[in-house]
Amino acid sequence: MQKVEQFFGEFSNDVLAESEYLSIHLTPNLLPDQKRWKASSLSADFLANYLTHFLPDDDINSDSSIKEEVKNAVSYIANELLENAIKYSDDTLQYPVKIALQIRGNHLVFWANNAVNSKNIGKFRKYIEELMQSDAYELYMRKLEENAESDNRGSGIGYLTIINDYLARIGWKFEAAQHNPQVVSVTTMVQLTLSQSD
Repeated sequence: MQKVEQFFGEFSNDVLAESEYLSIHLTPNLLPDQKRWKASSLSADFLANYLTHFLPDDDINSDSSIKEEVKNAVSYIANELLENAIKYSDDTLQYPVKIALQIRGNHLVFWANNAVNSKNIGKFRKYIEELMQSDAYELYMRKLEENAESDNRGSGIGYLTIINDYLARIGWKFEAAQHNPQVVSVTTMVQLTLSQSD
């Protein structure tokens, strides 16, 4: 059976072929909802703390801490990716949620992977298409207004924040899962350029 892949946004299979990266695998259905979100936050913070060991030490005369900025960015992006992966996962499939982080020169590459519930695929693709076809800042402001009016706290804001606040590139790959062609696997990739310091 031929593997069918569908891509949205800026996604690079070449990056996934690289061997050096740090990854975390979670099995969301083993934890109650409240603990899932805590595990997501702890995993994101772990990735951020781990990464700082590979960054150059800050200049002691510098007013701002580049290392701290990168750490906060990594924690935020990883947490958003994990929360979305967990939220859209199909708990009945026993398919782990995976997140990985890789340093490629002056770039960080994140990717999160999960199996999507077939009921959510259409809605998720529609949101991605809206994001790709819209001005990211205008869509962000519109979503903020919609959320304020409906008390829908933060829905649809995470990816937009990654794009607007961190100037990151984002893409998705939909494909049949390796061990079960009836299951749709989604990989979300975020590519972040680190600031150059003098």
